[in-house]
Amino acid sequence: MLKQEFVKITEQIFEVPVTYRAGMRVPARVVADERILEAALGDNSTEQLVNTTMLPGVVRYALAMPDIHQGYGPPIGWVIPIDAATGVISPGATGYDINCGVRLLRAEVEADEVVPFMDGLVRALFNNVPSGVGKGGALRLSDHDMEGVLEDGARWAVRKGYGVQEDLEVTEEGGAMPGADATTVSPSAKARGRDQLGTLGSGNHFIEVGKVTEIFDPAIAEAFGLFAGQVVVWIHSGSRGLGHQVCTDYVKRMQKSVRDYDITLPDRELVCAPFTSPEGQEYFAAMAAAANFAWANRQAMAHLVRQTFDDALAGKVRRRELHQLYDVTHNIVKRETYEIDGVARDLIVHRKGATRAFGPGRVEVPRAYRAVGQPVLVPGNMGTASYILVGTETAMTTTFGSACHGAGRAMSRSKALKQVDGHMLQERLARAGIVVRGGSWDGLAEEAPEAYKNVDLVVNVVHQAGIARKVARTVPLGVIKG
Repeated sequence: MLKQEFVKITEQIFEVPVTYRAGMRVPARVVADERILEAALGDNSTEQLVNTTMLPGVVRYALAMPDIHQGYGPPIGWVIPIDAATGVISPGATGYDINCGVRLLRAEVEADEVVPFMDGLVRALFNNVPSGVGKGGALRLSDHDMEGVLEDGARWAVRKGYGVQEDLEVTEEGGAMPGADATTVSPSAKARGRDQLGTLGSGNHFIEVGKVTEIFDPAIAEAFGLFAGQVVVWIHSGSRGLGHQVCTDYVKRMQKSVRDYDITLPDRELVCAPFTSPEGQEYFAAMAAAANFAWANRQAMAHLVRQTFDDALAGKVRRRELHQLYDVTHNIVKRETYEIDGVARDLIVHRKGATRAFGPGRVEVPRAYRAVGQPVLVPGNMGTASYILVGTETAMTTTFGSACHGAGRAMSRSKALKQVDGHMLQERLARAGIVVRGGSWDGLAEEAPEAYKNVDLVVNVVHQAGIARKVARTVPLGVIKG
């Protein structure tokens, strides 16, 4: 695709009109500036975005955020609203790591008090939170427990002593998505997740101990409990092997559904079924169950992080308590209501590599933040900044309450491996004052800072577009990777 195919709607919104290709039901929009749009044209992500405009039931437009990059089916960094009565639901369009998301914990202590002990703290976190491909933990779920996790999510974890009620009050969906049904999750998916609760995984998943370096909006920061110099902890993980298997199972099943319901698609990776069909409803219930597993997983990891802080910093730091600021999800389908052309519409909103950015007053926003808007958590990478933003009314009217979920990859993992040496990267980060522990040198190399877009530029586009406003910026002090 060429840049001249796009029409400039605003300084931060570019649109591919429906005349670009036969079969487009709605336009395709990208939230970007000129530089980010040009970079996006370097892979197949914008063509993937156009493909999604051909899904049955899509309304208004398909959207990509400034962290857009090529993915499976749709691009990563993508949002699409589909009519619940006439449209489809797609497992590949939701993502394999269902409810990959971010939880942010905040301390009452300043980073200067913790930095002298960062080596030991990062070592303890790496030892106490299992990480790596397929890595299991000490917690092995019985059949009864698995059912509880899949249907009650983080609520199950809190009942078992992993965290407190206040955590649930500042977790998207209260940590448990309604409509989840454990019977729609296959035995093979349950088997893959049986020992993975409370584990980090691999790839771009991480735990980061960071420092708040800048406050952009003091009033919102105060509402979020943030202050300059503060220690925060980012936890980025998802539903592990269980969520991946749920997606795999339903992609395979819906390959038949596409034929049964005579659905024509431009890309087989977009396999889907009508939302109201038995297949569509069963996938929605299984997806919700996998999302609940992910919330329980991050809840259990937060508990392990708290224990580690308490043990590793005992006798060294007085205020070691960690309070949850918020927990958001990136890969999920939600049933939401929006006004389209003056009419309230019941929509199925797919977000793949995108996060909610709900503005003030929405009942979905936790009571503690409802007057100001939902926290939007945007991690960078282990060598650069991360951001806390707040959702806006503008997002509700222009992006279906959505914003970016991170910086977005700028190079493939294979390319990063060719260009970066993991051991040298660790040394480079150490010289910058960042303690990093990883499961392998290759794993570190794949996640090198240069493999990602500039998160400052991505967040500035989101801020300038008005879909989420900057509240605070953090930088890493210590990171563990799978």
